[in-house]
Amino acid sequence: MRITGPGIWGPPANRDDAIAVLRRAVEEDINFIDTADSYGPNVSEELIAEALYPYPDNLVIATKAGMYRTGPDDGEPDGFWPKDGRPEHIVEACEASMRRLRLEQIPLFQFHKPDPKVPFEESMRGVVQLKEQGKVQHVGLSNVSEEQIRVAQQMVPIVSIQNRYNVDDRSSETIVDLCEQEQMVFIPWAPIQGTDNPTIQEIADRHSASPRQVALAWLLARSPAMLPIAGTSDPAHLDDNLAAVDLNLTSAEVAVLTRLGG
Repeated sequence: MRITGPGIWGPPANRDDAIAVLRRAVEEDINFIDTADSYGPNVSEELIAEALYPYPDNLVIATKAGMYRTGPDDGEPDGFWPKDGRPEHIVEACEASMRRLRLEQIPLFQFHKPDPKVPFEESMRGVVQLKEQGKVQHVGLSNVSEEQIRVAQQMVPIVSIQNRYNVDDRSSETIVDLCEQEQMVFIPWAPIQGTDNPTIQEIADRHSASPRQVALAWLLARSPAMLPIAGTSDPAHLDDNLAAVDLNLTSAEVAVLTRLGG
């Protein structure tokens, strides 16, 4: 998402940095990259292919469909992120993503966000069609409730859930637990937001770390189902995020951070 231009619109200000971030991520053994057709729009997928194709055998690229862009993000939640859950749109968007990513099959295809104008089951029929046609290997959901997860599971195997979740936002707390119980992957978006808390800063100082490293380390300690996606367009920022893997929080620190969202 962050390798696009300002407001998640258009090309990045520094194309070379965007390409370098992608290549460095793979060099550092990151083997999961999350994107969507609406990022740019199209720009993120195009850059991923430019930087990484032909892809390493172990690289999983996940993309999404169900939202589109009409202009740069001005901070309004839905002002420039309209939803389109029509099954025909889902199918067309996936096929376009396949072309941009130069993939014959999308490793993980996610329904981006339920559309209130389209019944959820109807949107999922488009996803099921793609799965049956072999255009997607695995199916995930994004921005969904537990009820919607259960509906989707009756139609197609679901391997991942991508909802907003971080030290400050625990609205998907029960869904994290559900993913762990049912061996689905939980992909928290906005994983490093809400890190201006003094408690997080105190723990960061104790470990000579940054607050966002603490936030990422807490997520990794929260559940084995957790797969954070911390976006960046800066190679140095990428290295800073990666350092969170080696940050070992104590059980007491994990408990304190967990209580922040209580």
